[in-house]
Amino acid sequence: MTLGAGRIRALLDEHGITPSRALGQNFLIDPNTARRIAAASGAAEGDRVLEIGPGLGSLTLALAELGASVTAVELDRHLVPVLQDVVAGTDPPVRVVHADALEVDLDALVPSGGRCRLAANLPYNVGTTILLRVLEDAPAVSGGVVLVQREVADRIAARAGGDAYGIPSVKAAWWVDAKVGGKVPASVFHPRPRVDSAFITFERHEPPGDDELRTRVFRLVDAGFGQRRKMLRRSLADHVEPGALERAGIAPTRRAEELTLDDWVRLARA
Repeated sequence: MTLGAGRIRALLDEHGITPSRALGQNFLIDPNTARRIAAASGAAEGDRVLEIGPGLGSLTLALAELGASVTAVELDRHLVPVLQDVVAGTDPPVRVVHADALEVDLDALVPSGGRCRLAANLPYNVGTTILLRVLEDAPAVSGGVVLVQREVADRIAARAGGDAYGIPSVKAAWWVDAKVGGKVPASVFHPRPRVDSAFITFERHEPPGDDELRTRVFRLVDAGFGQRRKMLRRSLADHVEPGALERAGIAPTRRAEELTLDDWVRLARA
């Protein structure tokens, strides 16, 4: 059974917990939305799921209903004992880990072997950072779903040439194919955020090169989008030797927002 609005508010009152703005806490209070997001993760019976930001367990319980083995990583020490009580008795058991997803050894939490999915309701201010860290440091995660601010979702899933296309779009594309799976209204959260949310679904693919190439690509991407309105011959003047753009088949008059991941890879190799 997932948690509804009444139960969420009762748990908060019972334990004297006030949602933290600093931690970006907005608890999911609609069971149908929780089940929708759990289904979008692609998790099935027997799968492993890494859940980041479980809060009071709304999504956690929906994932457990699917028969997945959930490892839930929660930063707030005040929520951990409440979450443990909420998920007690689930089959298979939910593993609750008190840790910061930006610092914990993710690869140790989800070692290789068997299918693993990600499910996360992420704070708006660190959502992109956490997702990129999971993609880099937890290769066992084959895909999943991430719930973030709608604008953040649009940026991560954007394609070259669009207004939302930027650094997160290119970096996420190194590891995964991502798309916006659906909008989520502010009304399904407590407290109610001032913005709408959306969830991204993603599937991992083979990256276009090794870590050394990725480092070079990401350095160019950071530089190019750091001055995104300038032509590449200006924004990348301190980062590529003369003639590299031409050798990569990229016109020096183009701008960062016009280049696909493949373009950035060719430029790094050139």
